[in-house]
Amino acid sequence: MANSMLKNKRFWIVLLLIAAFVLPYLPIWTPSPKTITSDSTSSNAPEKPAVQVNVPPFNADSAYYFVEKQVSFGPRVPGTPAHKKCGAWLVGEFQRMGMTVIEQKFKAQTYFGALDAVNIIAQYKPELPNRVLLCAHWDSRHIGDKDSKDQDKPILGADDGASGVAMMLEIARMLQANPIELGVDFICFDAEDLGDDRDPQAGGSIMNQGNDDAKTRTWCLGSQHWSRNLHKPGYSAQYGILFDMVGSRGAVFPRESYSAAYAPGIQNQLWNIAAELGYGASFPNREIGRITDDHVYVIRAGIPTVDIINVPNPPPHSFGSYHHTHNDDMSIIDRNTLNMVGRVATTAIYRTAAGTFL
Repeated sequence: MANSMLKNKRFWIVLLLIAAFVLPYLPIWTPSPKTITSDSTSSNAPEKPAVQVNVPPFNADSAYYFVEKQVSFGPRVPGTPAHKKCGAWLVGEFQRMGMTVIEQKFKAQTYFGALDAVNIIAQYKPELPNRVLLCAHWDSRHIGDKDSKDQDKPILGADDGASGVAMMLEIARMLQANPIELGVDFICFDAEDLGDDRDPQAGGSIMNQGNDDAKTRTWCLGSQHWSRNLHKPGYSAQYGILFDMVGSRGAVFPRESYSAAYAPGIQNQLWNIAAELGYGASFPNREIGRITDDHVYVIRAGIPTVDIINVPNPPPHSFGSYHHTHNDDMSIIDRNTLNMVGRVATTAIYRTAAGTFL
């Protein structure tokens, strides 16, 4: 019995020594991924990375040049030689950038008589069905009615007119240099700024009040004509952006209320981009009421459109002290403002092409 016990002890001692030597070298068993349940969806799992969209830099110097060039023609009042020369230059520039251009001529029935006018429509990749519309007015006001002098003379309209068109020209130049698979239409509306503002009520412009239908209809004659006579039958676009007074120093772009009502998602996205780029203070999240502007008639054509418009002050100088005066010249144009609006717009366009905007 003693012998048997001794043998058993020796057996177990040998077995333990073998185990102590071998076990550290055996593979450790781990559960198969199929056995993992709740842990696989825990908050510690890495998030799907956001799609990065390469947006080319906006050239504010180039945009500034495009403002300056338009102003060099003088006041661009429909029916004048300066208007005709500037229109020919715009058509040539868009064509030079590879755009297909349509000149939509019409009679502008202004409150002071009929004038020859033309909407200039430049199309980037007109064959693509998926499109975005950018627009601005290219005429300048026929009188400086808010000035203290020379009220009956036309103004240069460096900001009110030329800055928005310059924005579109620079974006067209960018698209030529950095192509995308998205159709973009640039519409230069004519005869926007020939409205009847002779009897403003409540200390403000009829353009800002929109409470007199007859007078309201004297503004935005080019976009009114276009909305009734689309340049292509059945034309549509995902959305539109209107650039109005987008170049002056210290500009502020609150949320315009027609845009908020009829294109809220697009407006939200644009203002979010502005905040993302560090421009939140210049694109405040507050509404400033409904403004009769070209976007109203683009909306009526079935395209949700946002008006990016400078409204820095409360009435009666909502649109800035230079508005509809002879001070609306190159001295108020600021490259920083052009760059800010340009970066917001181009980010939206390139993200739309990548499918990450809407």
